[in-house]
Amino acid sequence: MDDLVERFLKKDRRALARIISRVENETPEGREYLRLLFPHSGKTHIIGITGGAGSGKSTLTGALAAAYRKREKTVGIIAVDPSSPFTKGAILGDRIRMQDLALDPGVYVRSMAGRGALGGLAPTIADVVAVMDAFGFDVVMIETIGAGQDEVEIAGTAMTTILVNNPGTGDDIQALKAGIIEIADILVVNKADHPGADILVSQLQALLALSPAGSRRPPILKTTATKGDGLDELLDAVAEHYAYLQSSGLLSKHREEDARHQVLSIARQILLERIRQATPEEALQALVERIAARELDPHTAAEELAGNVLA
Repeated sequence: MDDLVERFLKKDRRALARIISRVENETPEGREYLRLLFPHSGKTHIIGITGGAGSGKSTLTGALAAAYRKREKTVGIIAVDPSSPFTKGAILGDRIRMQDLALDPGVYVRSMAGRGALGGLAPTIADVVAVMDAFGFDVVMIETIGAGQDEVEIAGTAMTTILVNNPGTGDDIQALKAGIIEIADILVVNKADHPGADILVSQLQALLALSPAGSRRPPILKTTATKGDGLDELLDAVAEHYAYLQSSGLLSKHREEDARHQVLSIARQILLERIRQATPEEALQALVERIAARELDPHTAAEELAGNVLA
């Protein structure tokens, strides 16, 4: 273990891959690696890229990575792919889409299966981000699944969230609904060379005009990722947002809120696992049958299960 950590701290990409695999699989060894490496994290700018399926998130992520490399920045990419509801497996297609980055020593692409988690992320995403942060990448970009309106979890993990919109799909109004648009630090209209891009920009501007007075309004930028158009402007906007977070003190607040969320989330998982281990299947089945027969409500049953462990 010490040898692998030493190689990791010397920027050995194979050591990075092996440690991420153990962390992602939630093995005891992975948790020990995370404990050892966590003090080395906290220096990376974490960027979330989210939006509906087909908006060009993968292409934009790859293009942004190439643009960062031109600015001599090292980049880690975590691409979350949807999973089978039955096997929890995934094709990991984003890794295929970003093959042109594979030979660049300053870019590391890691695909993760969503494994049924809500919010467009994978269950162990925060731990994998911490490992890539500790490795020393200047930027870590997280591309979410692309389920659409409910992908708001990324805002708690990323420091800067980019919401990618796609014109001309016949459902532009989805971008205007509350929820996902409220998490955006930067709004991007990708595929800007398509008809309808200017209309979508106008719709987004009209929506932002309704924001409360004094609130920060995210910039709206147009990109065509396949051609490289608008990428420099987007990178500048990302840098400006990061500088704003630092100068306003919001970066420290974000880190505290993220830490609180992680602690409570992990504690919830630990308690659930202890309840499962402490509850015989026969006892659980008896409660299930009583609930199904309307003899007992689920809240009382859950309190009984938790009480057996916490007493």
